[in-house]
Amino acid sequence: MNQHQPLPPTPSLRRRMAAFVYEGVLLFGVVMIAGYLFGTLTQQRHALQGRHEFQAFLFVVVGIYFGWFWSHSGQTLAMKTWQVRLVARDGGPVSQARALLRYVAAWIWFLPALAIAWLAGWHGGAPLWLTLLGGILVYALASFAHPQRQFWHDELCGTRLVRAIPTNEPR
Repeated sequence: MNQHQPLPPTPSLRRRMAAFVYEGVLLFGVVMIAGYLFGTLTQQRHALQGRHEFQAFLFVVVGIYFGWFWSHSGQTLAMKTWQVRLVARDGGPVSQARALLRYVAAWIWFLPALAIAWLAGWHGGAPLWLTLLGGILVYALASFAHPQRQFWHDELCGTRLVRAIPTNEPR
């Protein structure tokens, strides 16, 4: 991006969270296909057979999903729908390495709440889900403490979310 051209504004927290929720819906399909592939390739006969390997496989698959979209267009389908784009701190495109770093760093959305739930012995049910939801809410609201209202993992990774105004290109 041109150094003299100002960066687009940061999308509202409402818009970013809408994209976050929609991303979860889309990831359901990605995870289902990956689960079918894993089960078929490993000839898994029981849901708990190879559980940790399956979790590692899903972590990699979801990382590839985000890394590819963020490094190619700066947007997943959910981000396109909600007009949000990921760019480097200077407004340029995001490299594949930076996109993968952001994917790993973005787990801060979940890890503190999951650690609290694990320490409390909550392995399911309402306490786990409420703790997870509370952790996500706290992390999202922490963006108000950032000078540009960015998420803190973006600050760490040298990226930022900007409003992506669609262009009216002829088809």
